[in-house]
Amino acid sequence: MIDLAFAAKSGSASRVGLFIARFLFGGVALAVVTLIGSPFEVHRGAVALIYLMIVAVVSLTGDLISSAAIAIAAALCLRYFFAPPPGSARIDKPLDVAALITFLATAAIITRLISKMQQLTQELQRREAYLAEAQRLAHTGTWVWRVTGRDALHLSEEWYRIYGFDPDDGIPNWEARLERIHPEDRAKWQGVLDRATGEKSDYEMEFRILLADGTIKYIHTVGHPVLNASGDLVEFVGSSTDITERKRAEEALREAQADLARVSRVTTMGELTASLAHEVNQPIAAAVTNANTCLRWLARDRPDVEEARAAASRIVKDGTRAAEIISRIRLLFKKGTPQRELVDVNDAIREMIVLLRSEATRYNIRVRMELAADLPRIMGDRVQLQQVLMNLIVNSIDAMKEVDGARELAIKSQRTEKKDVLVSVSDTGVGLPLQQADQIFNAFFTTKPHGTGMGLRISRSIVESHGGRLWAADNSPHGASFHFALPPKIEAKE
Repeated sequence: MIDLAFAAKSGSASRVGLFIARFLFGGVALAVVTLIGSPFEVHRGAVALIYLMIVAVVSLTGDLISSAAIAIAAALCLRYFFAPPPGSARIDKPLDVAALITFLATAAIITRLISKMQQLTQELQRREAYLAEAQRLAHTGTWVWRVTGRDALHLSEEWYRIYGFDPDDGIPNWEARLERIHPEDRAKWQGVLDRATGEKSDYEMEFRILLADGTIKYIHTVGHPVLNASGDLVEFVGSSTDITERKRAEEALREAQADLARVSRVTTMGELTASLAHEVNQPIAAAVTNANTCLRWLARDRPDVEEARAAASRIVKDGTRAAEIISRIRLLFKKGTPQRELVDVNDAIREMIVLLRSEATRYNIRVRMELAADLPRIMGDRVQLQQVLMNLIVNSIDAMKEVDGARELAIKSQRTEKKDVLVSVSDTGVGLPLQQADQIFNAFFTTKPHGTGMGLRISRSIVESHGGRLWAADNSPHGASFHFALPPKIEAKE
């Protein structure tokens, strides 16, 4: 409390001191003008104008009280020293009264206008400070650049911080700003600007910048054209946002999703160990049989080279088949970043059927494929798309394990009216859970005793990352169908 009282008293004393200092400044200025102008009989109008200028200066440096005090003092000086008769302070003539009122009114208007201007200036400075702080928090800088010469007309403080320039060095020229663009992104950046300039249109893009210390930042920029009255493009105004942290978070999320998807693949493959082992053993056993046959043909008194050659060819074929199966299994186990390439969906389906055929046979499930012959290839990650197929096929097999009657797994591919590639996996199993069909794609939702509830959630994420969609429906009279549609030859979303 004592500190607050002391601070209040100190503030009051400071304000009184400032008032006295400003009044003395104005008084000295009035005295100087009066002492110079009075002996030389300077015209009263000229003196009045100088007095008003002194009032304006005091208004710029002080408050309304000091300005009003100086204005009254100036009016008295004007009457006493420059109005006839000199040396008289009486104001009894209507003209003198009107002149005094006019002077004081003019001084009041000047003081009021200056005070209003100061308030507006302070408000503008406050808003600029708010805007600068908001830009700093949002990592967004604003800019304006002229089309002719591409000179920057305005660059905000945050823009300087993002791009690593020093505001004290002045506005960087076009070459310096271009030098900040990452060399690998300059052509794309220049192309977007040239197209927007030619079309007089808005533009939006993401690119990288390379700072002087080697730091790389990701930038999202938006530009808007400004036209003159004739419709000519004059300048662009816009903003640049530093999205580096968002990009890093997205990359970390992609890595986490890839790890989770791999764990799901490994888990599923682990559950299919017996079937996969049987699938690998088949070509190996056939190769052994053919090898023995080849030896018998060669061990005869008259070796049958042709039959031996045929048996050896079958050994090569069986060995190649076993190697391909092992390669597919290794690929599903392999950890790595997604690789985008043109994928033949029908080939991916056939490869998964080869791997899972023994699992279907184990439960007396008939597998039927209806693959369209004219399907376009899609742009995507082969392993991820095969994981989706594996999840859907394994789910269908699980749904038919305890079902009495016919068990059929149907995999169908076709083109939709929108030219998308549509893949359907249908079964004659237990069907979708009653009153919970809309929850099957939720994370951790499962109807299996030992399920994780992540298979369908991961599958939907993979399909959506490829620009497609995944959904489910009931079969008639029983069973379920899962469908996913993918756009052909379209670069997948990151």
